[in-house]
Amino acid sequence: MKRSQWKWLAVSLGFSSIVLILVLYFTFDERTLTYLSRLNPWYLALALVAHIAALGIWALRMKLLSRSLGYRVGLFGCLNAVFANLLIAGITPSQAGGEPVRVHELYRSGVKLGDATAVVIMERILDAVVLVAISIVSMVLLGQQWQSIGSGQAGLIYASWVLIAAFVLLLLYLFRNPHVLKEWLKRISLWLDKRKRKRNAEKLAAFLGKIDSEVDNFHGSLGMFVSRGKFGLFLGMVCTALFWIIEFVIASVILMGLGEQPYFVESFIAQILIALLMMIPLTPGGSGIAEVSATSIYGIFVDSAIVGVFVLLWRMIFYYFNIFVGLVASIGILKREVKRL
Repeated sequence: MKRSQWKWLAVSLGFSSIVLILVLYFTFDERTLTYLSRLNPWYLALALVAHIAALGIWALRMKLLSRSLGYRVGLFGCLNAVFANLLIAGITPSQAGGEPVRVHELYRSGVKLGDATAVVIMERILDAVVLVAISIVSMVLLGQQWQSIGSGQAGLIYASWVLIAAFVLLLLYLFRNPHVLKEWLKRISLWLDKRKRKRNAEKLAAFLGKIDSEVDNFHGSLGMFVSRGKFGLFLGMVCTALFWIIEFVIASVILMGLGEQPYFVESFIAQILIALLMMIPLTPGGSGIAEVSATSIYGIFVDSAIVGVFVLLWRMIFYYFNIFVGLVASIGILKREVKRL
């Protein structure tokens, strides 16, 4: 990792730690000790194993989507890409930095750059479709109880539906008009070239030509997903649904480990709201935002005495564990890249 990345990792960990300490300070009381006396570590172990299984399903999805385009990418390589992605997502605003890592690792596994980009973008499309479906089902199951969560949260979910629809429509437009995407990328490249004051005309021309080639690959890959790769796309959808269902159930498993009701449906809605709030690019990896939003949302239906401990355990699995495995994977990738020099 670069020095700047270590700095952002420290900032992200610092934000998260400070907010967690404050949450525990304001929610800890005598009843918290009663809950802790009933703590069942087996539920916590199950939650961690479930998270690891979900990451494995994510890697399997990457492998299946790549296979539908004609590539044989190893499951271990995909899992390594997922782990490394977790670290970068934990130190970049709104967790948006992981996609380039997954594209790079697919490229190193022999997938053309345009095809690798298509796989990663298709992952995000499948995520969006499944999250919308889960939110709709959860809201229907909650019925009138949905209103108790608050109009602000409902507005956030409705707004996310609009943004997801706009994202999909934009992709469809670019798919039908690849020349527009080429023009955008070329303008960005020329702007960056001027900013860096690089005047090597031959290298710039070669790079712009590569943009044409990779956009054509990207366009062809998306077309293959909806034609010959339909079965792979279906398997990718199944993996996406399993991934998010397992990830969302983990919070309920932690609550049961603390002797609280699982609140399965409410927890699904809460997890979606938290995921949406963490997309706002305010802090590295959404640190601080995740803790505050989880405390506020879960505080609506979970005993306030246990909210702080719940948020701590939840973040230990979804943030601190992710940082750990991400560091291990990133060190392995760094060693590999050094050997290639």
